[in-house]
Amino acid sequence: MADSSGHNSSDLSLDREFFDLLVGSYARIVGMALVDQEYGPEWLYQDAPFVVVAHNTDPDPRFVYANRAGQACFEYPWDEFVTLPSRLSAELPNRAERQQLLDAVTRNGFIADYRGLRIAKSGRRFWIEDGIVWQLIDRDGHRRGQAATFSRWRDA
Repeated sequence: MADSSGHNSSDLSLDREFFDLLVGSYARIVGMALVDQEYGPEWLYQDAPFVVVAHNTDPDPRFVYANRAGQACFEYPWDEFVTLPSRLSAELPNRAERQQLLDAVTRNGFIADYRGLRIAKSGRRFWIEDGIVWQLIDRDGHRRGQAATFSRWRDA
């Protein structure tokens, strides 16, 4: 099943083209490297000590990527994560704040030093600390979604 970015979501965990979209758009928009060049999609997905998640451009955006650190943080395995509407990563009272963040990212390209309350599958609430959320824009200028990375979180 292809998502709105034209990718098969079941293949994105180790997909080189999607990895290039993540790291390339991060470098172009945020102005620094998400990972060093010698690292590839396998390292980012399996071994990165920080969370990377991404959602598509559907009207109700759905996660299309979560590395292993992201899956552990949010407590969803890959197959469940990539079917989850991204709004469900926040509790209902916090969804308006989350939407304001995503709107600001759309306007500005990225937001740094993000702090937000999220919810894991078990119901555990946690704070994202020092997050960066950015637009996934390919080399042709097409918007493919949004992504977030963070290396610090703590239970609420």
